[in-house]
Amino acid sequence: MDKYEQVIELAKRRGFLWNSFELYGGTAGFYDYGPLGSTLKRRIEQIWRETYVVQEGFMEIEAPTIGIEEVFVASGHVGGFSDPLCECKNCGEAFRADHLIDKIVDCADALSVKELDKVIIENNVRCPECEGELGEAYEFNLMFKTNIGPGTGRKGYMRPETAQGMFVDFLRLARFYREKLPFGATQIGKSYRNEISPRQGVIRLREFTQAEAEIFIDPNDKKHANFSRFADTVVNLYSEEAQHKGVIEKMTLGEAVKKGTIAHEFLAYQIGLTNHFLQRIGITADKLRFRQHQKDEMAHYAIDCWDAEIQTERFDWVEVVGIADRTDYDLKAHAAVSKTELSIYREYSEPKMVTQFVVKPNMGKLGPLFKGKAKAVADALKALNQAELEQENITVTVDGEEVNVPGDIVEFAEETVKISGENIIPHVIEPSYGIDRIFYSTMEHAFEEEMVSGKEEAEDEEAEARIVLRFKKEVAPVQVAILPLLTREELINPARKIEAQLKQKGLLVSYDDSGTIGRRYRRNDEIGTPYSITIDYDTLEDNTVTIRDRDSMKQVRAPIDGIADLVYEMIYMGRDFESAGKAL
Repeated sequence: MDKYEQVIELAKRRGFLWNSFELYGGTAGFYDYGPLGSTLKRRIEQIWRETYVVQEGFMEIEAPTIGIEEVFVASGHVGGFSDPLCECKNCGEAFRADHLIDKIVDCADALSVKELDKVIIENNVRCPECEGELGEAYEFNLMFKTNIGPGTGRKGYMRPETAQGMFVDFLRLARFYREKLPFGATQIGKSYRNEISPRQGVIRLREFTQAEAEIFIDPNDKKHANFSRFADTVVNLYSEEAQHKGVIEKMTLGEAVKKGTIAHEFLAYQIGLTNHFLQRIGITADKLRFRQHQKDEMAHYAIDCWDAEIQTERFDWVEVVGIADRTDYDLKAHAAVSKTELSIYREYSEPKMVTQFVVKPNMGKLGPLFKGKAKAVADALKALNQAELEQENITVTVDGEEVNVPGDIVEFAEETVKISGENIIPHVIEPSYGIDRIFYSTMEHAFEEEMVSGKEEAEDEEAEARIVLRFKKEVAPVQVAILPLLTREELINPARKIEAQLKQKGLLVSYDDSGTIGRRYRRNDEIGTPYSITIDYDTLEDNTVTIRDRDSMKQVRAPIDGIADLVYEMIYMGRDFESAGKAL
């Protein structure tokens, strides 16, 4: 078995991950999180909240997972959120056309369906399942479509990302933050994509969890007030230039901004924050890099975009976070479809005298002429220049229809006015995290199999295989195991009291009295429990217990009094295990 199979086998056996709908044969692209998996996932999410909500101050919102069609028309998902699909003419199996040729050409995901067909034909690419002939590629929209309400109802879609809810709520958020840039909102929740061929476990799911922040900043000032926090942080950068060379560059974020490798400080700060978060939850530093989007894959509206990628044994480098400067694209797109101005008012430090070209439609005459369309006609007139307004009959377009307006009902002139501020459309910096991919990567990077002495379980010291998940202590789904040496009342009572004390301290505790102490240690190693506390007959004599460290397997003897504070300090405050008690 490779490491992926080992991790998934352990995950299923120990209650981290299970195939969804297993009772009915299952279906690809869905996983259930078991008791330990759900807890581990929540710990990752909670640390993400501590990072972005508590420390950065970007408050969390919760928007519906179903959106009305107009939202996704504005975002571009209805028209352009698709993958190239081709089907086998023999067995009917469907495949991502670009994935079939990604070993044949570079940047297969940038090719059109016609170009994909050409490569498939020229290289005689066949069905991976049955070697049958493949049909022509076509674009397949990845959104799950639904109806809202009875009957045909209103068209809706399961959201393909959490971001749109934050854009739609922009005006409310701006008022909440008193229109002071920069401000941001976060959201953790489910998103849905009808993936063509999800064959990579939790790496590619049809229902998945995202954690996203939308940070609205001044388009004219992209410095970060706290950039010094990460300016000297060295990260693995795989810039566009580095990709052409085939090397990963180690560079400080300050140097990357100075050289122009990263577009600006605000984006670099978010890369630093992502690097900090991923290492905090247990991603190995030398298996983490930040890859810059190349020109042919960069979204047309983005100034710069970087993916945090984690190296895994089976899938190599896997994208887990996208960090992009999306400019004002999203707010402008929603403003155009909703016909609502999405901007904020920025007051100048001192008023300015400005000469403006002012258009003044005569609403008293426009109203009777155009009735309900009068305001839209007036707005269209205000967008014209002087030459267009000097015509005897002025033509404007309203709701896709050309409208003729008599020139004598529109006045225009240049005026010098005092202006105290202006409306600006913020730019958006978006770090978007794929929690499921991070969950798997955390498990793989924590997974280790080693040969150790069997003396914990038996008298002999023959070597045996030990599987251990070396989770970071604050991430582990079980932080402390309470293990009475024997299932005797006199040992169970003090064990339960210690369990209660630890739970009151907010620690994740399990109680285990099944099997030999050695087997219980191994069980807890497998699920990543950092510390085990054994209650034995010496406890009844001197009020002390044995604490065992998962990683070193060392043991110390410590008093029960103050044990909850002691363990809390070891998990959250960096206290050394050796200082916890008398070494055994």
